[in-house]
Amino acid sequence: MIILFWNTFLYEPLFNFLIWMYNNWTDGNMGWAIIYLTICLRLLLLPLTVVTERNKSKNDGLEGEIERVAKDYHYDPVLQKEEIRRKLKHRRVKPWAKALNLGIQGLVLVLLYQVFVNGITGERIIKTLYTFVDFPGTINTMFFGFDLSEPHGLFLSGIVGIWLMLEIYIEFKGHRKSLSRADLFYFLLLPFSVFILLWVLPMVKALFILTSLAFSLVVHWLMKPFFKNEENA
Repeated sequence: MIILFWNTFLYEPLFNFLIWMYNNWTDGNMGWAIIYLTICLRLLLLPLTVVTERNKSKNDGLEGEIERVAKDYHYDPVLQKEEIRRKLKHRRVKPWAKALNLGIQGLVLVLLYQVFVNGITGERIIKTLYTFVDFPGTINTMFFGFDLSEPHGLFLSGIVGIWLMLEIYIEFKGHRKSLSRADLFYFLLLPFSVFILLWVLPMVKALFILTSLAFSLVVHWLMKPFFKNEENA
């Protein structure tokens, strides 16, 4: 039952949408089809992305406030916890939005992995295509000299790792006066782990994540003035 649901309602729709875009929007280029698929997905998830950005704005300075509360009420642990809880409630943060956003993107990553592992040529693709989606023939997986179906893509995986490292650095620089050993460990371990994971997987995964990161950056800068005005109101 689970396999039937996965194939019928998740894998096959995504596969057919990807091939449809490959046929109609990209002039037979799978790299651009992946980019368009990612953008379509992020547009679909845009309400969740906006909520996540709003949470970030509300959380600006939250860590400093909690540190001040901990210092001011160090003599009374019970009162300290109550005050911290009040601060968190006042911010009205909705962590479910980010979790759901990342969860859906992670699901699409798994589906894309299945698409490229199972193969996108031959008899399998004919059996999976809907009747209204044309058979594309041999799929072109080359994108600016990279074969997206192959693993060990050092360049794309490296860009994702560096991008994540820069994002963490900017976040730490803007919100923390000093870094703990755990912060430094996170700063190094997360980008390196993502790099290694993407390096062993088909390069299409790195392209998907890179496009998603770029989309998030654009949304962040477009939404930032609105949320700053909201905080100052």
